[in-house]
Amino acid sequence: MVTDIIILICGYLLGSIPFALVIGKLFYHTDVRQYGSGNLGGTNAGRVLGKKVGAIVILLDGLKVVLAMGIASIFTNEAIAIWTGLVCVIGHCWPIFAKFKGGKGVASTYGFLLASSIFIFHSATNFLIPLAMFFIVLYIFKFVSLASITAVLTSSLFITGTSSIMNVESCFIIISSWCLSLLVINRHASNIEKIKKGTENTVSWL
Repeated sequence: MVTDIIILICGYLLGSIPFALVIGKLFYHTDVRQYGSGNLGGTNAGRVLGKKVGAIVILLDGLKVVLAMGIASIFTNEAIAIWTGLVCVIGHCWPIFAKFKGGKGVASTYGFLLASSIFIFHSATNFLIPLAMFFIVLYIFKFVSLASITAVLTSSLFITGTSSIMNVESCFIIISSWCLSLLVINRHASNIEKIKKGTENTVSWL
């Protein structure tokens, strides 16, 4: 029990590392929170510091969740490992090291899905299906926010449909998955309003 609590706390602290802020200040002497959307995510980092930095931040934000869940899977059970991934994403969105103002959790969510496939389900399907749905929705509608929400909901539906609900661990995994979906939807509430108003930014590279 004590080990589980320590792992969860470490997961949150790891998620709280604001790579956009660290890289911006360390290498560019720039606080990305003062520009663009003000978010500590890869999208805003790329907008302010360049596409290469944005890609690096996205990668690191995803990998920190993979690392957190990987460590948790070594020392605890699958249910705690997936909850560690969830609190890591929460740490990214509300980081203690950046006055609880972080990113929207898209990159860290995909880190969660990747880590779940590796350490929990041991199948690439749990990652590839949501990823495919992301690109399909993005190609059709050109909204990153909508594609992200659709992908995480697809993941939760897939996990729910393929998991057994006859044991406690499976129930915890399903609940944590839906908590993540609600978190992502909440973080994109303003984007949903912009889509309704027709003012949401679209991507052109597809």
